[in-house]
Amino acid sequence: MTSLTAKLLDRLILLAASVCMVARQYDFPSENFWNAVWSGRPYVPIVLICVIGIFGAFAPFEALIERRKRERKTAIRQEVLNHFGKMTWLAIHASPPIELQDLGLHIWRIRRSFRHPVHGFLQRVATYRLGSTPATRMFAPPKGVGVVGLCWKRNEEVSIDVEKLARGLIDRVGFDAYQSANGAESIMGLSWLEFQRIRHRGAVFASPIRGGNGAFLGCISVDASRGHDALDIPDFWREINSLCSRLGHDGLDDI
Repeated sequence: MTSLTAKLLDRLILLAASVCMVARQYDFPSENFWNAVWSGRPYVPIVLICVIGIFGAFAPFEALIERRKRERKTAIRQEVLNHFGKMTWLAIHASPPIELQDLGLHIWRIRRSFRHPVHGFLQRVATYRLGSTPATRMFAPPKGVGVVGLCWKRNEEVSIDVEKLARGLIDRVGFDAYQSANGAESIMGLSWLEFQRIRHRGAVFASPIRGGNGAFLGCISVDASRGHDALDIPDFWREINSLCSRLGHDGLDDI
């Protein structure tokens, strides 16, 4: 049951009890009808008054659903932190090691807007990082743009050594030439200005969150300022994919 369904159910029960009380007050549809209903049942008015009071003040079905939702969110958050902790352990024990506060984990899901009404775009719905820097920058890519956009386009795991790429692309002329020679995906579908904004995250990994039918729902990305090859190992990918699998089973709605 969704929150909206629970809210409607609370309102319908409250409305039904209120209508019964008003109808009895005005003997609608007839006095004989209500005499037959209440005959030998003196508890009926008390029950209706209690229903009106309880459902008007507490909305019990909605409150129950919201409590369960909070419990699921807490459980999902704990799972995310558990996997992120394991990724962090792998990062600081990599060769060379990645600084503890450098690693960032981001959860993305498809959204639609007036600008992208059909295919939509990826919205970052959660970020986990142990440090306050670097600051998370606004980024809402459509399909095929950025590492997460490529992950969406291909519906598969993608990793890019942005640090290595950035060393060879120091100006716009070189950037445009590289794009012409290797295609848009080689520069992650980004413009020169967009590339300048994201090049500080030198190692980026993304894996899709799929629904039960294999459809792309969103993705998880993990980034660091450097160390792509040190992190591109099976154990690191295993943690990312395990979390993606968990979020694909209704967990994404609880982020």
